[in-house]
Amino acid sequence: MTRILTLLSFFIFVTNFLNAQISTHQVFDKEGKTATIEQILEASSSSELIFFGELHNNSIAHWLQLQLLKSLHQSRADLVLAGEFFERDDQLNINEWFSGKITDKNFEAEAKLWNNYSTDYKPLMLYAKQNNIPFIASNIPRKYASLVSRDGLTALEELSQEAKAFIAPLPIVIDKDLPGYVGMKNMMHGSGMNVDYMVEAQAIKDATMAYSLYDAVEKKQQIYHINGSYHSNNYEGIVWYIKQMYPEAKILTIATVEQNDISNLEDASIGIADFIFVLPSDSPKSY
Repeated sequence: MTRILTLLSFFIFVTNFLNAQISTHQVFDKEGKTATIEQILEASSSSELIFFGELHNNSIAHWLQLQLLKSLHQSRADLVLAGEFFERDDQLNINEWFSGKITDKNFEAEAKLWNNYSTDYKPLMLYAKQNNIPFIASNIPRKYASLVSRDGLTALEELSQEAKAFIAPLPIVIDKDLPGYVGMKNMMHGSGMNVDYMVEAQAIKDATMAYSLYDAVEKKQQIYHINGSYHSNNYEGIVWYIKQMYPEAKILTIATVEQNDISNLEDASIGIADFIFVLPSDSPKSY
């Protein structure tokens, strides 16, 4: 009898589990109203630049990125993929890999890959490579961003012309009153680091990622850029720099946030992007 009751309980559990509506994410618009993937795609059709602000280690966010890439590719033949996860001095390696001049193994041995490249970013790159979608490595080489965080923005002036080719043209304008930069400065207050230099390091990343996209903007290609949410939230960061150069550019921003309850968008996230993916706090993480 005990065994029968145990089996019965198990079958009831399995039935309830299979019948349950388990949500991996919810979509909201900038006003906090429930939205759909179809609305994102509809808005994307008239956008010149689409910024997908990610949480770097959230596996669901990366899967959503890939699905959006596939959908965008179906509707735009001139699509360009771009990303923070590769630095500008890796562009030659990427071009040679995409064209078949070097093998996957050689590419991955020579490129500066993020720790979660194989699980989170490689699927994007393989899809782009297999479907002849150009890729733009947009990020400033990390060593130069680190130089700014230590010695300030003026330290870049002493670099060679060859090195400066991987950085947005100097000098760059920084609006240190932008809320994102102010928040960063306040968060790091008391850390013992030069907070002004840290803001400058963040700004040179934003400016360089924006600059990396200018050529594609000029060619009227649709650009799908992958970056950490903090680089595009509240239409600041990369988006702010794009707007300085192309004030009329049609830009769509997507943000990702984690919440314990994904049924509603928390007040703190309302307005941070055109669309916000809300993911469970216990989403699978790649690191």
